[in-house]
Amino acid sequence: MGVLEPLKGSKYQCIDAHLHVVDFLQDTGGLRKCLKYMDKANISHACVFGLPVTKLWASWERSSPGYYLGDNSKCYYYSAVDPFIARDYQSLSPEEQQRFFLFIGGFNPCDKLAYKHIERTIKYFPNMWSGVGEVLFRHDDLTNLTYGEPPRSNHPAMDSVFELCADLDMPVCVHQNITSVGTNTYPMWLHELEEMLQKHPKVKFVWCHCGISRRVYSPVYYQIVKRVLEHYDNLWVDIAWIVFDDYICPKGVPDPDWLQLCEKYSDRVCIGTDVVNKFEFLPSTIQKYDVFLDALSEKAGKNLAFNTAFNLFSKVRA
Repeated sequence: MGVLEPLKGSKYQCIDAHLHVVDFLQDTGGLRKCLKYMDKANISHACVFGLPVTKLWASWERSSPGYYLGDNSKCYYYSAVDPFIARDYQSLSPEEQQRFFLFIGGFNPCDKLAYKHIERTIKYFPNMWSGVGEVLFRHDDLTNLTYGEPPRSNHPAMDSVFELCADLDMPVCVHQNITSVGTNTYPMWLHELEEMLQKHPKVKFVWCHCGISRRVYSPVYYQIVKRVLEHYDNLWVDIAWIVFDDYICPKGVPDPDWLQLCEKYSDRVCIGTDVVNKFEFLPSTIQKYDVFLDALSEKAGKNLAFNTAFNLFSKVRA
């Protein structure tokens, strides 16, 4: 009978460009626990997101939900996530702090005063923020479950946020699905992304998951991602979560078109785990990228694994 080898994480030194340190109940194992599993995964640095919403435990449910899809109760915006993460960060040693790129995200993207939350967070917790995000715009069921109007990347409330980020040179990570779950004949929300990119050319945007989420499909999807990368030089992408498993490397086999795309734009593509507080999954999740990185040139592989994210996120500590 064989013996299972322990997961050792990636063979490449990696930066996790998409890591949530809280879950949808705003619980966290803490940054020190995160560091423990980063070491096991060969992850040298991580982009730390909170979550801008928390899940309501409704009176009609007997047990607390564990995820936003756990039941039909709503989610609401939760601005305390940023100071809570900041206090945890302050408890680390300077060497440990350098391994994290912290992001501000606890604001309602439909509120025209959202920029003030970013300003206050930087004022009271200075010299620790590397970006803004993950801003949850068009999503799958999460959009329908969140109180308020549907957020979108071209919402006028975000103009002042993006202008502030341009002034501070802070990258912005956005979740903007390319289309809805029920519309699979054309990319109905792509124009919102492009309007954002056109209106704010000085902002460095990261399109999380390349616009894909659960049950989201658009025809000529690869060609769309290729076109927006060609057309907008202020756009980066991360290939975390479902887009990697379903499109880029289905069943562990790298797609030739995506290999070619990531080779060409390796300085604008990042990898990430999209782990949500379950840090024990970091080694196995980051390890899945090895087969794809192996198929790239040495330079492109190192860019996706480390260099692109480091060059993008390490320059700012606002």
